[in-house]
Amino acid sequence: MSRSVRVIWDDALTSYDFGPTHPLAPVRVELTMALARHLGVLDRVELAGCDPASDDELALVHKRDYVEAVKRVSVSGAPDLGCGLGTTDNPAFKGVHEASALIAGASLAAARTIWEGAAEHAVNIAGGLHHAMPAMASGFCVYNDPALAIAWLLERGVSRIGYVDVDVHHGDGVQTVFYDDPRVLTISLHESPRTLFPGTGFPEETGAEGTAVNVALPAGCGDAGWLRAFHAVVPPLLHEFRPEVLVTQHGCDSHALDPLANLMLSVDGQRAAYAALHRLAHETAGGRWIAVGGGGYELVQVVPRAWTHLLAEASGHPIDPATPTSEEWRRYVRERTGETPPLTMTDGRNPEFRDISAGYDPADPIDRAVMATRKAVFPLHGLDPMP
Repeated sequence: MSRSVRVIWDDALTSYDFGPTHPLAPVRVELTMALARHLGVLDRVELAGCDPASDDELALVHKRDYVEAVKRVSVSGAPDLGCGLGTTDNPAFKGVHEASALIAGASLAAARTIWEGAAEHAVNIAGGLHHAMPAMASGFCVYNDPALAIAWLLERGVSRIGYVDVDVHHGDGVQTVFYDDPRVLTISLHESPRTLFPGTGFPEETGAEGTAVNVALPAGCGDAGWLRAFHAVVPPLLHEFRPEVLVTQHGCDSHALDPLANLMLSVDGQRAAYAALHRLAHETAGGRWIAVGGGGYELVQVVPRAWTHLLAEASGHPIDPATPTSEEWRRYVRERTGETPPLTMTDGRNPEFRDISAGYDPADPIDRAVMATRKAVFPLHGLDPMP
């Protein structure tokens, strides 16, 4: 389906580093790019660099006094709890502004790519920092790069943007920025806020004209249930909304091995979601697709494989799940992490699901979550909430 894809990359993107004991370890993106390179994925894309986001660009989403506070922390390395830096989740470190502004700049470069028509799709796997608020760091996130990409496009006259967030955590920062803006449809599928940070993302949070959409899934939900929920909510809304650009956040912490959450997806289920979003970009947004990374804290077994599948899918050349990882990459993993690398690009799962159009079970917690979302927002879009 893809005509062209540009991957925004600079080795300096790995400088977004909260320290050796923090879950958000930059080695995860380093290993992803290495795996994609060894499997030939990067031979099928255009690699492009980026500049850090300027203060004026950051101000599209963030308060200027917040940016100044981050800059002060960046120089001193001293905590500033007033802006959210210096906590366990968001440790203060020297260079935090520069590292964060570069990630923001990479997503802005992706937006510019789509706006100028330089490529059909653009990807920033180092991005996806969806928890950052306009005046506060939150949830490992300092500057909200997907929100900045969306705001930049709106400023240039794009009238409708769809945002789909498949991270296990609610995309609260992006929802907050655009909650009252009917030009932006935000859809987040996440573990229930009753059991996971940030405690938001209930189906009743519907925003302006129903343009905030939340699917709060029960802990333990696996491939079949997650994909059933996705297809029951996301395609109908995107087809109705008809975005000019689709922006997607691909946190892969929904995996069963992720240490910070409680969903049970496989790499195979995640790959199926990426393929579905790719199709929807073409069906609803004329192929204009910006994809960013996000969470993911199983650094060796999950993140590199999931996001290599994402890059391959965006390139139009999906990887056969049975493909072995290269021996060279496996050696690199052992040298960098001391861990045993995965041997293939699959978890051996067949991510089939039963479409909700065949009926739903009111006793099933996944179906109850789906129907709560459909009843909350479908009528606001002129859609029938019943299957």
